[in-house]
Amino acid sequence: MQKQRVLVGVVGFSDVERHALNTVFRLSEERGLSYAPWIAPAPGDANAALVPPQVMLVDGSSAEAVLSHARQLPRGQWLIWVGPDAPEHAWRVLERPIQWVNILHDLDAVFAVHQADSGLLDLDITSPAVLHDEPDAAGSPPKRALLVGVSDEEASLLRHNLSLVGVEEVDMVTTTNDTIDLLGRNLYCFGVFNLDDQHIDPWTLMALFRKRNSDALPVAISELAGPLAGWWSRRRTRRNAERLGIAALLARPLESEALSKWMERL
Repeated sequence: MQKQRVLVGVVGFSDVERHALNTVFRLSEERGLSYAPWIAPAPGDANAALVPPQVMLVDGSSAEAVLSHARQLPRGQWLIWVGPDAPEHAWRVLERPIQWVNILHDLDAVFAVHQADSGLLDLDITSPAVLHDEPDAAGSPPKRALLVGVSDEEASLLRHNLSLVGVEEVDMVTTTNDTIDLLGRNLYCFGVFNLDDQHIDPWTLMALFRKRNSDALPVAISELAGPLAGWWSRRRTRRNAERLGIAALLARPLESEALSKWMERL
């Protein structure tokens, strides 16, 4: 996967909050999708290329915030507003104390989808691995399912429901690398991806799954799809899943009735 750096413009915030944010930036540098503070060119520097930030993180209590972001943002720019009196075009509105990790997780979802849409993701994972499930003279290969980042309890429920529709071969993985390895070796009719697992890159993996298994049923699961999540979180997660072509977005904890409706399609 080609590395992508997202520039974040920061307006306002206390020294303590900025220190925490800079720590998040530094930790993200080792990943394929990283974040860095946007630095405006020095006044009078005619040679500086003006590259606008892709994300604006604004402290709504600062005077600069009111002056700079009362108007609509440039196309393609995302606004995260902290505090009261947020403009209507804000992508997300937060209150203090700020959960920086949750912000990073939400941004990952957005920009991973953008990478898939723009072709920045290397989706050719079929070479040089040899597929294990090639059809033979006796007929089609057995149906196979892939469970990514799910808990043991969720896996038990999924295995039970899959067995009811004739899917007996189930692979369960907990890391991004193991998932990519399996996608290069097997064909799947069904895949479940836990969007809440911080140890995997679920959005990229779902894009790989769809590329490799075009006729399969991909399902995303998340607490953000449930009734206890905020309206913005539910809407944003569902919109990103739809853009990636995910068939179903189910709330965690999983319910057998909700699963069975989708299992009938297998």
